[in-house]
Amino acid sequence: MNFTQSTHYLKQAKKIIPLASQTFSKSYLQYPPGVSPVAIDHAQGAYAYDIDGNCYLDMVNSLAAIILGYCDPDVNEAVKKQLDKGTIFSLPSPVELEVSQLLVDIVPCAEMVRFGKNASDATTASIRLSRAKTGKDRIAVCGYHGWHDWYIGTTTRSAGVPKSVTELTDSFVYNDIASLASLFEKNKNQYAAVILEPMNAQWPQHDFLKNVQALCKEQGVILIFDETVTGFRYGLSGAQGLFNVEPDLCVLGKGMANGFPLSAVVGKAEIMQGFEDIFFSTTFGGETLSLAAAKATILKLQQTDAAASIYSFGVKLKTRLNDSISQHGLSDKIKIHAHPAWSFVDLSGFIGIDAMKLKTLYIQTMLANNIICLGTHNISYAFKDKELELLCLAYDDFFKLLTKINNEIDLDAMLTVPPLQPIMKIR
Repeated sequence: MNFTQSTHYLKQAKKIIPLASQTFSKSYLQYPPGVSPVAIDHAQGAYAYDIDGNCYLDMVNSLAAIILGYCDPDVNEAVKKQLDKGTIFSLPSPVELEVSQLLVDIVPCAEMVRFGKNASDATTASIRLSRAKTGKDRIAVCGYHGWHDWYIGTTTRSAGVPKSVTELTDSFVYNDIASLASLFEKNKNQYAAVILEPMNAQWPQHDFLKNVQALCKEQGVILIFDETVTGFRYGLSGAQGLFNVEPDLCVLGKGMANGFPLSAVVGKAEIMQGFEDIFFSTTFGGETLSLAAAKATILKLQQTDAAASIYSFGVKLKTRLNDSISQHGLSDKIKIHAHPAWSFVDLSGFIGIDAMKLKTLYIQTMLANNIICLGTHNISYAFKDKELELLCLAYDDFFKLLTKINNEIDLDAMLTVPPLQPIMKIR
């Protein structure tokens, strides 16, 4: 493939844009240099087209923000109609109430709603609300929750975060209720909230989510589910509906508006009414184009088989990949984890092999097959049988390469580019 424009773009962008991107996960640090696009010109359905005109099946789907497919006609039409009415006003727009009512109707824990523009807005608002409600400061976290100080200070990207802030947030281990209980024991009566992704790469085991809920209730701690990805992708009621566990508060984002910038905090009215006292106020929280997109997206999810189609595609993909893994004799080295609508490729079975080199080979191979993929399958409604076949063919090429790896030298010989480096480690 030709990357002439990409090479020129990256050279120019580096001069005036740190990372040449607004988002770490979209930057050139995530993709092997020389074999990867660096900027997308346009996208449609399941496909993205880079600035050199190369076409890719896009499994990243804007970091899981696209749930119906790029440029969904129903969402775009709703946005165009709203554009003619106005994008933002000096008072609230009726579409704020309309989308709020939709969320109250479909999200189990939702009794009231507040909007933001990205999930970091919403997670941070939920933390401030919890601290105000409980009068306590400490937070227990599990998973990824955005770029604000209270959370990012717990990761390797903590530069610039005061130590006094970092010390107020503690991490616990998913599916290990004892790790949370030990925090509560160590710092008695100090926690305002527990925030976690209700599911990521692992399924909850041994009633983990219900045990977290019970422990929070016993300790008087507010339970927050960060459903930025799982919301809508796991069905209209999200992970809390799937696992029948209602948090006190829930954060939504990404797929809610099919790629338009919108997030939300929803939850129990008794707690949510605290938004009248704390300061969470943004000029663009009620921006109408994103709300119109959310309304159209949610209605389409309600009125079509989109959720079932996404799940079905994911099941077929996991089944086909597991069969291929078995046929290549790699079942002890590769696992396809998690929910079919958002599954993960796990290469940790390659003991003694550099994980970043393996990831580089993976991305390199997928891109050679015209597929953008970083190791997760962020499926959209636009994925059909054709896309399934393209994915399976690409994975077959990758699995064939993996059967040849016996040591680091074999892997090095397969790489046509320098190996990628880790961007961030969650503590």
